Amino acid sequence: MGKKVTVVGAGFYGSTTAQRLAEYDVFDTVVITDIVEGKPAGLALDLNQSRAVEGFETKVVGVTTGPNGEGYDAIEGSDVVVITAGLPRKPGMSRMDLLETNAKIVRQVSENVAKYAPNAVVIVVSNPLDEMTALAQLATQFPKNRVLGQAGMLDTARFTNFVAEALSVPVKSVRTLTLGSHGDTMVPVPSKSTVNGKPLRDVMPAEQIEELVVKTRNGGAEVVALLKTGSAYYAPSAAAARMAKAVAEDSGEVMPVCAWVDGEYGIAGVYLGVEAEIGAEGVKRVVETDLDADELAALKEAAEAVRAKQGDVASM
Repeated sequence: MGKKVTVVGAGFYGSTTAQRLAEYDVFDTVVITDIVEGKPAGLALDLNQSRAVEGFETKVVGVTTGPNGEGYDAIEGSDVVVITAGLPRKPGMSRMDLLETNAKIVRQVSENVAKYAPNAVVIVVSNPLDEMTALAQLATQFPKNRVLGQAGMLDTARFTNFVAEALSVPVKSVRTLTLGSHGDTMVPVPSKSTVNGKPLRDVMPAEQIEELVVKTRNGGAEVVALLKTGSAYYAPSAAAARMAKAVAEDSGEVMPVCAWVDGEYGIAGVYLGVEAEIGAEGVKRVVETDLDADELAALKEAAEAVRAKQGDVASM
């Protein structure tokens, strides 16, 4: 039986994620769904016609879905479902401004995923990310390891890029890490960041690191402000697609993701940005890394901030 992945939502984020997943050529089928009549089918047709040029065999299928679950039978048997559905931010909006609107959408999608793809690993990318990941788990009733969110991969990629640009070094020579929430309580981890193997703090002054930390925290808002309509999708889709690939290949790769934390770092009972080993069952285990006292305190603060909001989504 071949591998199958579904991307829910055919906006810029969803369509770019579907393209990346198809071009990896590790899935037999990529299904892309949307509520806009004909849009997913048109994208699928276009993507399939790129196969001869890019040299991949993965078949892309596009399906329009309805408010009462119409069309969702097409996702049956999916190994992975990436939920991108929801409204993007507009300039001046915070991720939290989207909470109520996107909660309704994510709940409806999650219930259909549970019905038609009961064995899938679910990767949530809808904002506000930490809250929507918690909601998707509640709505699907899947084991918590099979529902995770994409945030840390993206935030870490942004931090890495900013460090590489500031020092004029190749991106591949930089290693960074961000944990915590996808938002104001994001916790970039300078103590675990290196440039050519040397600690970041040895090659960059503390005040410059702090500037890049703030820039990373505001990375999405900066893109939104420049685009005027819509939000980032090239970097976010790269991150989500890599997570889906790790699940499909059961790779055991360690990635920063939004995962259920149950005792690690002295934190329990909350979805939070941490490093985790990713495989066929989603999160194999949360990987604890040594943090300095300030970073650990910031991570615990982030946990309490998202815990309060995640409690609210249960009734949405």
